[in-house]
This record gives sequence, structure tokens and C-alpha cells, in this order.
Amino acid sequence: MTNLQPSSFFIPILALSLMIVLYLFLLRRVYAKASFKRFTITILVVAFLLNFLWETLQMPLYKDAEYDLQSISICGLASIADANMVLLLYYVFALIYQDPFYGQKLTFKRGLILVVVGGIGAMLVEKKYTSDGTWAYSDAMPIIPFVEAGLSPDLQFMILPVLIYYLSFKTISASR
Repeated sequence: MTNLQPSSFFIPILALSLMIVLYLFLLRRVYAKASFKRFTITILVVAFLLNFLWETLQMPLYKDAEYDLQSISICGLASIADANMVLLLYYVFALIYQDPFYGQKLTFKRGLILVVVGGIGAMLVEKKYTSDGTWAYSDAMPIIPFVEAGLSPDLQFMILPVLIYYLSFKTISASR
């Protein structure tokens, strides 16, 4: 979990760049700019907090992860990347559905599509980073058969995005 290399930052930097481009694109097209900005910030904050909690709780599932400053800092860095990916995922679906506030009316079908896309994305990321040695699983990590990716990080991106969007809209709605 501590074998960070310069190549480890390629996907997060690419995701951050795409997120910024999509944010600017959607902001130009949305009528309620202030609400969209507030929603974006809320998603980032909620996504960071929930992902940081998940990342720190799943630390025993990774080799060489200890509850020390270095490992917790790596969890913080991963949570920033996770928050960016959650927002990027939201923006991509906002483009597909042509509605920057589609999450307010998230149907079962759209939620299921989000769960599947999040799961596939997490599997691909896990395969990349475990194969290049950025991190490795401990014996405690449940492994998805055939895919050979960790179950916990996959569930993280299947469950948390839907929960984050829901909580973010509830937070924005409650503050009005």
C-alpha cells in the first residue's frame, strides 16, 4: 500500500483533468449555477469523508498497512482521488442524461447502471494498481473469483457513489 510511483498518479491526474473540463462544460449549460456549484462542493466533501472512512476501515485488507501516519496519509490521498472519481462519474452520467441534476430523480434503473459502472471501474483500477505493485492485498481481503480483484474496494465504488449523491441532494435540500 505504500509503493507509490510516479505512474500511480496518472489515473488521478487524468480523472481530475476530465472532472474540471466536464465541470466547466456543465456549468456553462446549467441554469442554476449557484446550486450546481454548491452541489459539486457537497459531493466532494461527502465523497471525501465517506471514502476516507471506507479506506481506513479496509486498511487491514492490504499488505503493509498499519494505522500509522504514513498509511493514514495514503488513505487520505486515495480518498481525494476517490472523491474526484465519484464527481467525474456523476458528471459523465449528467452528460449522458443531459441533466446536471439527474441525481435528484435517480431511478432504480439509473442507480443500477451506476452500481455496475462503479463496480467495473473499481475492478479495472484494482487490477492496474495491484499488477504494477502500487498496493497488494493481505490474506484477509476477499477476492472476486475470475477477476482477482478485491471485493472491498469494488463494493466501495458500487455502494458509495449512489449513497453520496443521495446524501448530497438531501444536504442541499435541507439547507434551503
